[in-house]
Amino acid sequence: MASESLSRSMGSIWTPKQNKLFERALAVYDKDTTDRWQNVARAVGGKTAEEVKKHYELLVEDVKHIESGLVPYPNYKASGGRGNEEQRLRYLKLQ
Repeated sequence: MASESLSRSMGSIWTPKQNKLFERALAVYDKDTTDRWQNVARAVGGKTAEEVKKHYELLVEDVKHIESGLVPYPNYKASGGRGNEEQRLRYLKLQ
C-alpha cells in the first residue's frame, strides 16, 4: 500500500533517489516555508510543485493508516539462529 501509492503519485514514477531527495527536502522546507512545494520540487528535480504536494499528501495518508493499525506489521522470520526476541534485542544493544 504505502510504497505502491508513493511510487506512483499522480501517475508519475518516483525513483528511490527522488524519494530520498523528497525526504531531505521536507526536512529543510517545513510547513511554514514560503513556496514550500516549489522549493521541494526544485530539490527533487523532474517533479512539479503539484506532484510533490500530492506525494506528501499520500505519505501523510499512509502514515495515518500505519499508525491506526490498518497496515499490519510484517512477520519477519528470525535469521542467523539468534533465538527469541529478547536475545535479538540484547544483541542489538551491543552493536
